[in-house]
Amino acid sequence: MIFCCTLITVTTHAQQIITLEEAIATALNHNYDIQLSKNDSAVAALDYSYRNMLFYPKLNASLGTTWTGNTQNQKFSNSTSREGKVKTNNQSASVSLSWTLFDGLKMFTTRDKAGELINFGTLEIKNQIINTIAAVINTYYSIVRQKQLIKAIEGQMALSAERAKLAQYKLDIGVGAKPDVLQAKIDNNAQRSLQLDQETTMRQLKEQLIVLMNIKAPPKFDVADSIPINPNIILEDIQNGIENTNPGLLLAKKGIDIAKYTLKERMAEKWPTVTFNSAYNFSRNNNNVALNPALPLLSQNRGPNFGLTANIPIFNGYNNKRQIQQVQLNIRYQELALESQKEKLALAITNAFLEYEQQKQGLALEEENILLAKENVDIVFQVYKLNSTTLIQLKEAEKSLQDAYTRLITARYNTKVAETELLRLKGDLLK
Repeated sequence: MIFCCTLITVTTHAQQIITLEEAIATALNHNYDIQLSKNDSAVAALDYSYRNMLFYPKLNASLGTTWTGNTQNQKFSNSTSREGKVKTNNQSASVSLSWTLFDGLKMFTTRDKAGELINFGTLEIKNQIINTIAAVINTYYSIVRQKQLIKAIEGQMALSAERAKLAQYKLDIGVGAKPDVLQAKIDNNAQRSLQLDQETTMRQLKEQLIVLMNIKAPPKFDVADSIPINPNIILEDIQNGIENTNPGLLLAKKGIDIAKYTLKERMAEKWPTVTFNSAYNFSRNNNNVALNPALPLLSQNRGPNFGLTANIPIFNGYNNKRQIQQVQLNIRYQELALESQKEKLALAITNAFLEYEQQKQGLALEEENILLAKENVDIVFQVYKLNSTTLIQLKEAEKSLQDAYTRLITARYNTKVAETELLRLKGDLLK
């Protein structure tokens, strides 16, 4: 499914219509959960962009200067003494380089791990996008469902109004009864009350859709009139290759891969670390007087130095061993969690498909039943006009029609929900 539409189109009646594709496209651009997932992935991408810096040397520079003023009083063994104020200026500067030449290949492992974290972030974004699309689809068609229920209620209200007119006509010509007129008006008011409830529910669902899209609510907007169904989903098509398409399983596998890189990092810490060190140092010590003849007035040193340092781990309280065992336990835990997730996923697919098949069968039955209910109402109403049936029989026929509409609309919506869930589990909502 590819979504590249604009947000809103306007009908000739100046009412804004949002299609499902437009709602999904808007949610993909503005939904907060997707933006948060993208932000987390951006952090990993930033780390990955600096991955090769692990192999570069570290270069630091330092500068310093110190001024001192001391009053000295010195007595020597030959009974002589000296006293005076000494002002000293010490200056120092250095540039140092540290370059890790070998660390048990930990640098290479950390670099490769950064790449896996990028892939993990990409999968997280995809998973969030798929879940958001599913939420938008279910919410959108829930609004359509309420819209259809309201239309069905309006149809029932028209029947009640027609029945009220007929009952009043019969009363006027002396062949009817006042209770029939009153009952028809009561039924019409009950339908109106139910319509208000459905309209409130629809407004609440529209608010949910607006939150999912993260947009400013338009003054008025409408949705489509129908709920399209794909009746050709096959269980084997959903199950085949599910381990390579389900975002949850892919995330779990990638988590295991990352944990294995962490294990390699801990194992590398058992090896010695060899570092090349180099520096260029400069120091200058300047005194205004020399109370001690052995001390110079000016002392200056400068020059380079370099060498190698080997840091050999011998014993650290078994801390590294403990860390390795912790990572190994974590890997085992994630592997068990993956197997458990596979079983749960298989069960979820089976249940969703059974629901899908059941709702399809129910939908076919209700599509046939609605025709029978309409025909039944027409017949009973015509008979009622001839005063050959009772009001109770007509009300039962109308109630059967109302229930048939409700079941039909509900079956169609539930079939769509089951269909969406199957595609979400497969990972096919986003291609």
